[in-house]
Amino acid sequence: MQKMYAGARLRTLREQRGLSQSGLAKALELSVSYINQLEHDQRPLTVPVLLRLNSRFDLDMGFFAADSDARLIADLQDVFAEDPEGAGITTAEMDDLVARVPAAARMLVGLHRRLRGATEQMERVSAGIDSGTTDSTAAMPYEDVRDYFYDRRNHIPELDTAAEELFRHNGFSIGGLDLQLTTLLRDKYGIVVVIRTDDPNSPGPKRVFDPKAGVLTLARRLSTGQRAFQLATQLAFLTQAAVIDDLIDQAETMPEHSRGLLRIGLANYFAGALILPYTPFWDAAESLRYDIEMLAAKFEVGFETVCHRLSTLQRPGKRGVPFFFVRTDRAGNISKRQSATAFHFSRVGGSCPLWVVHEAFSTPGSIRTQIAQMPDGRNYLWLARTTDEKAPGFLSPKRDFAIGLGCDLAYSEKLVYSHGLPIDDPRTAVPIGAGCKVCERTDCAQRAFPQLGRPIRVDDNSSQNIPYVPTTTV
Repeated sequence: MQKMYAGARLRTLREQRGLSQSGLAKALELSVSYINQLEHDQRPLTVPVLLRLNSRFDLDMGFFAADSDARLIADLQDVFAEDPEGAGITTAEMDDLVARVPAAARMLVGLHRRLRGATEQMERVSAGIDSGTTDSTAAMPYEDVRDYFYDRRNHIPELDTAAEELFRHNGFSIGGLDLQLTTLLRDKYGIVVVIRTDDPNSPGPKRVFDPKAGVLTLARRLSTGQRAFQLATQLAFLTQAAVIDDLIDQAETMPEHSRGLLRIGLANYFAGALILPYTPFWDAAESLRYDIEMLAAKFEVGFETVCHRLSTLQRPGKRGVPFFFVRTDRAGNISKRQSATAFHFSRVGGSCPLWVVHEAFSTPGSIRTQIAQMPDGRNYLWLARTTDEKAPGFLSPKRDFAIGLGCDLAYSEKLVYSHGLPIDDPRTAVPIGAGCKVCERTDCAQRAFPQLGRPIRVDDNSSQNIPYVPTTTV
């Protein structure tokens, strides 16, 4: 077994819990000198010490594994891939940086995000399409909010707990939750809910609240689950304003112009946690082996809502399978991505064409599965299915997406979707990558772009089957 040196992660854990070295030593029944040696990588972490740490602090099973840093390493790869001088920095060197100085690595990623935002702003100004903002360092608000949830592994415990408590305190039950929430809004807050019928050719907004009149209007086209979600979102603004304000205040690096969108994102998180309360949903997910369609039927919500909720189940003591959730359109644009895992797709150059999520459009409404392997050797189980949202009427517009949900292959036995798959045969894994521009695979015939920072070989006397052959390939 390879020795594990994790001094930086141990030091981070101690600081997060507000412990001194002597305090940690006392909690683990170890000597202070031994803790000091562990933190300075003079001793490896042993299995007995790992068991004590996991028992004492209820840690995620991957907290001390190298995989737990994979998302930060992937972000660094994006940073260095865009700079020609970064091509010489190896994955091993990035690994070492993340392991020894994780704060510096996160700072580099943050600086890169702000630089990318400034560059995009300059490009808009040059093209004469400036939005009017004077903050040239501002990134896109949706990216800021996406990073906020991504950096927190898509789990906001304050809102999760508050939602479950509100569900329990009001005696709510699964089934007909839209009617129960309507009654609560009327009886406790004096808000009347009305349903609006739209012109199919010009559908209106899903939810409109008039605070002066105390009227909340919902579109008739919404399903019962969608109505419950919109009602729960409005309830979040009414009952969780202080909690949401505190969370936004704690996000010190969040640009001012992105905070309004973050407020909506946090309210939506609360809504999802209210209509799918943590403990009942977690219990059902475990007992049904994460069968998404069964969960959707039980809780009267859609496929996408269930997938999104599954990616948030990281409560200590009741952790679900750590999933990566993604939504793409037919062009491969990723409009949603949330993760409780180390899985990562690059922001540079689109997603991998071999990924099963893109295949879902060829079999609408059917679940596709895939065992996929990333270039670093980690294997994942992926499932994907299309979903659509449309107004009634043959000529009415619709939005067509593919939803993907993935997890480390080590969790596959907990999922009904592993049934019949050759989990133990490594030859069946489809080799995918984070995105063509950062993918390290030099033998991929599907490559759409050369790897950033890698010169390609040009030979008049040879025509290869593989596009963009790098100079290092013979």
